[in-house]
Amino acid sequence: MEKNGNNRKLRVCVATCNRADYSKLAPIMFGIKTEPEFFELDVVVLGSHLIDDYGNTYRMIEQDDFDINTRLHTIVRGEDEAAMVESVGLALVKLPDVLNRLKPDIMIVHGDRFDALALATSAALMNIRILHIEGGEVSGTIDDSIRHAITKLAHYHVCCTRSAEQHLISMCEDHDRILLAGCPSYDKLLSAKNKDYMSIIRMWLGDDVKSKDYIVALQHPVTTDIKHSIKMFELTLDALISFNKRTLVLFPNIDAGSKEMVRVMRKKGIEHHPNFRAVKHVPFDQFIQLVAHAGCMIGNSSCGVREVGAFGTPVINLGTRQIGRETGENVLHVRDADTQDKILQALHLQFGKQYPCSKIYGDGNAVPRILKFLKSIDLQEPLQKKFCFPPVKENISQDIDHILETLSALAVDLGGTNLRVAIVSMKGEIVKKYTQFNPKTYEERINLILQMCVEAAAEAVKLNCRILGVGISTGGRVNPREGIVLHSTKLIQEWNSVDLRTPLSDTLHLPVWVDNDGNCAALAERKFGQGKGLENFVTLITGTGIGGGIIHQHELIHRSSFCAAELGHLVVSLDGPDCSCGSHGCIEAYASGMALQREAKKLHDEDLLLVEGMSVPKDEAVGALHLIQAAKLGNAKAQSILRTAGTALGLGVVNILHTMNPSLVILSGVLASHYIHIVKDVIRQQALSSVQDVDVVVSDLVDPALLGAASMVLDYTTRRIY
Repeated sequence: MEKNGNNRKLRVCVATCNRADYSKLAPIMFGIKTEPEFFELDVVVLGSHLIDDYGNTYRMIEQDDFDINTRLHTIVRGEDEAAMVESVGLALVKLPDVLNRLKPDIMIVHGDRFDALALATSAALMNIRILHIEGGEVSGTIDDSIRHAITKLAHYHVCCTRSAEQHLISMCEDHDRILLAGCPSYDKLLSAKNKDYMSIIRMWLGDDVKSKDYIVALQHPVTTDIKHSIKMFELTLDALISFNKRTLVLFPNIDAGSKEMVRVMRKKGIEHHPNFRAVKHVPFDQFIQLVAHAGCMIGNSSCGVREVGAFGTPVINLGTRQIGRETGENVLHVRDADTQDKILQALHLQFGKQYPCSKIYGDGNAVPRILKFLKSIDLQEPLQKKFCFPPVKENISQDIDHILETLSALAVDLGGTNLRVAIVSMKGEIVKKYTQFNPKTYEERINLILQMCVEAAAEAVKLNCRILGVGISTGGRVNPREGIVLHSTKLIQEWNSVDLRTPLSDTLHLPVWVDNDGNCAALAERKFGQGKGLENFVTLITGTGIGGGIIHQHELIHRSSFCAAELGHLVVSLDGPDCSCGSHGCIEAYASGMALQREAKKLHDEDLLLVEGMSVPKDEAVGALHLIQAAKLGNAKAQSILRTAGTALGLGVVNILHTMNPSLVILSGVLASHYIHIVKDVIRQQALSSVQDVDVVVSDLVDPALLGAASMVLDYTTRRIY
């Protein structure tokens, strides 16, 4: 077994309650069945699977060649609120005997149905580990409460989207027990569309129906507002009758209100109408083909907003039952579906369109990840759950050797001269780096960023790196919440009010983080450098300009207008040289690469720069490095300029010590090593005695901007993504 510390097979109980959850559980069951050397599978069937009115769907489990260990009749008929409660109670009465007999190591429970709540409650109280599928999602009904209740009972979580993962973390679930795998049904969906489908369409809708010329309707009652949901269903049927297209109507689920919805269908003669085919159940393999080639799907089923997006089929989502779900652009919401005309108008807008396929809920590789996750479960670990209550301190890196791919980030550093993109691993290793000159215009720059990121993402696949997101470090003032560069430095032209997040996210289909280069340097130190584990420290980055970042109580400080840590513009002299910000006497006006270049040119123009052993080729611009070289070779004027620059930086650090009182100050960038001794001298001469013991060090990170950009991604993505 892999890392579970067991010398025997893992006994897994999969409990399925209805046709919908079986479509998600079946791929996992097939996967478990293919690895008998690792797993023993027990299948428990209950709920509406065993009711004739709902299609006796347990038969499809038998047709899939699974042995059903136990059948439990747990549904109390009535299809109202009281019947749902009684059904939960009946399941709670019957399940203990079954679980005592099977003695599973782990029970897999799916979703948010009331039957699933009974399963999770029974297993938790009987000290059986629970793996919950599709936790952390948000819809819009009582299902939310049930889903989150199961989350609190479950020991392990398999979620489908990054938002769901973040919800689980916000609900204090243990990061190490969360797996972002994607939806298991997508493993089948993404390979299904190319199969023969016309015979399936003809079987369910008639010989005269063509692809993209029919509708699939699936609508369930909303248990928190049954009367309104029945009225909405009536309006939906009226709109479909008026729209006059062949329509496959599936019977609703067993929730309270379903009986009244069936009565509405029969009152309107849907089962005998020539344009309608009303069915209790369609096997999932065939249902996939039907929705993949439909002109439109309408209703309020989660299938419409989740699975159907994989095919780009237009969807009309009615009412509030799925109001919180993440959806692709193929979904048109009609939240106040209170008139037939609204629904009819939506049908006219959506029918026959073709949208881009969406992979929000999965990439087709969920089952291998889930099986690997199951194998990693250590039955020797304590059963009692641990909750990660806030404030959540930064987790120390976990052992991730069992992960198939190297978890990585795309890091982008937008400097005044160069544009760099790198693939950075979770451990801070720069796997591959790409460098180009930074173009002068917005169009050229944004196109080059997109091109370089696309190339790097493609290369990452060959390097066995899984890219979790994109982090961008750029000069200027940045709104990191929106991913917008508000105002840039003069070094980067045409770079004000620029939305960086949207074009990259749309192109790469990845989350994108953006921040100022000084802040990124601080993040790099927090994750990979000398600030690791410190609660409070300040980073000053010395380069073409001067920037900085402040870490306070383990968090990066931005403040109200995202202008915190503009440390390069601390004024250290009232009559100092002009600064690029429009003021004068700033640290940047003395100690930045631009300032040193300015002084080097003055000396060179006066023939006071070059000393013996130095030369500047005619085609080479005089810069800061020439000034530093001259100082090292004994040029007194160059030494004086460097001493003045270092003193200005030192005075800035003294101000920081007096204002912030950090535990550490880290000087970063190409000029840091040339300033460190002068800065320490200024602190000894000018700082209060209470802060003179604060250490000032030179960063040992080679690429702090790239590493900081990467850390934005790596700090906000779980280590449990395979």
